[in-house]
Amino acid sequence: MKELKSEFLFEMDVELEEHPLVIGGTPDGMRLIAYVKGGTFEGPRLRGTIPPGGGDWAMIRSDGSLKADVRVCLTTHDGVNIYATYGGRIVLPPELAGLLGDREAAAATDPSKYYFRTAPMFEVAGGTPHSWLNGIVAVGLGRLTRKGVAYRVFAIK
Repeated sequence: MKELKSEFLFEMDVELEEHPLVIGGTPDGMRLIAYVKGGTFEGPRLRGTIPPGGGDWAMIRSDGSLKADVRVCLTTHDGVNIYATYGGRIVLPPELAGLLGDREAAAATDPSKYYFRTAPMFEVAGGTPHSWLNGIVAVGLGRLTRKGVAYRVFAIK
């Protein structure tokens, strides 16, 4: 079996609405929805914008970790729309438990102090210059920012 290797795809900065829509405590945990206001992404092969309209249908689990459930559109510089979905986890140590509700403190905290990983999958129309994204699995290394979240996204080879 081959060793896993990765290739940097892009850096993605996502601006979220300031206050999520709180559904509340459900049998599975605390459900909230963080809507995307916009954003950008840029890398060696891809760059563009993130239009408003996507979101994270997040669940804060009983152990305090956040389970991400994201759907977002990426619009490339050459006009191709890419549908991206990803799950993931944010795990904060107890002393940083309040970061999700305090963007200034979150942005000032070194991301090595918490765990934030995602697993993006992409859907692109065939015949476009970016349809190669349909055949990859990616991993995102996330961090909390003043405006929302940011990721460095890598294709797994």
